[in-house]
Amino acid sequence: MAERLRSAGRREQSLSRERIIEASIELLDSCGEDGLTYRALAERLATGPGALYWHIASKSDLLTSACDTMVAQTLNALAVTTPESTIRAVALGIFDLIDEHPWVGSALTRTPGLLSIVRILERIGQQICALGVPDEQQWAAVGALMAYILGVSSQNAANRQLARTQGLDRGSFLEAVSTAWSQLDTKQYPFARSMAGQIRDHDDRADFLAGIDLILKGIRSPRQP
Repeated sequence: MAERLRSAGRREQSLSRERIIEASIELLDSCGEDGLTYRALAERLATGPGALYWHIASKSDLLTSACDTMVAQTLNALAVTTPESTIRAVALGIFDLIDEHPWVGSALTRTPGLLSIVRILERIGQQICALGVPDEQQWAAVGALMAYILGVSSQNAANRQLARTQGLDRGSFLEAVSTAWSQLDTKQYPFARSMAGQIRDHDDRADFLAGIDLILKGIRSPRQP
């Protein structure tokens, strides 16, 4: 009996918030949000659900903590250079993070006040200030970048998830879209038809960064002679 109590005590001592979050990330990556349950997490950590509640009170807390851990790791790994280069690095870092872990995008867009959002906003906001954007324009500039980064990244990840679940090959899918667009009515859809060839070979990541550059150009232009 005493030995069993000592063993249980050692398991509880080895269980930490950090280890629980790490295991939550593993579950989210392998099973998605639906697979993140206290029962599955307890089985993975060889403990009881009660021990988990001691550290993290709810599934929502698990998800937000896992998301914040991933965002913090991504931002901490980025090199800080010029303001514009740093903004591009933050944007691509979040794009790649959500592309690899789609549940992060879902968590970020679900609750605007999350610490994860504040981390991204703060990093971008500091660069906007460094660019010399007037005080009255800073919030709009940061908001435009945040909306673009989170919106496009999440949509890209959703598209990839849809392709995986339906067994779609990206090349074949884009070829089909390109063919369909090229056959649209010229008078009613002139622009879409003109883009048909580009749809076939476009690069999602390159297109995303081109959008960031367009926003930065707009932010920069009022201050140029």
